[in-house]
Amino acid sequence: MKVLALDKSEVEPEKNQVVMPIVASVKETEVTVSSPEGIEEFSQKGYGVTEGGKLRLGFYEALFLLAKRAIEIKDKKTKEKIVFEDLLKRFQSVDKDAWVRYLIYRDLRSRGYVAREGFGLGIDFRLYERGDYGKGTAKHLIFGIQEGQPVSIEKLARTQRYVQNLKKNLVLAVINRRGEIVYYSLSELNLK
Repeated sequence: MKVLALDKSEVEPEKNQVVMPIVASVKETEVTVSSPEGIEEFSQKGYGVTEGGKLRLGFYEALFLLAKRAIEIKDKKTKEKIVFEDLLKRFQSVDKDAWVRYLIYRDLRSRGYVAREGFGLGIDFRLYERGDYGKGTAKHLIFGIQEGQPVSIEKLARTQRYVQNLKKNLVLAVINRRGEIVYYSLSELNLK
């Protein structure tokens, strides 16, 4: 898969902004934050899952925070600093759609939403409205589709029925070859 270049706004902090990155460690494909201040800061903003006194970040969260220079990642064994491209390659070794999922996650976060890991049937993310994270459940579920990759209508219909039973809204995130994302709300799907 071709990796698109990041623009400077994704990897450079804003002017006059003092950035003190939180140190995280990676063991194979698991990224964790151990410092109490890092755990508190990131969990309040909707990142990661707290387990055993550590904050475990999803790969897309780790890539996003690394690109924003909010974290610095070091290999747990070698103590070497890990750069964005190397971390992405690690994740692509276990998830061929890692780049696509990261692009969707980055786009949602840059629009001010909190996106959390999805669950089953191709749901990539649970999406919380701006300011709603921590106040209830996600109202929208994101289903990522890459241009040129076929998705069966049966799979889409099954996912839509599942989402309707949960009383949520299904949002299709269609990403084109240039990395641009268009969102479509799928309200009802009846096949006869």
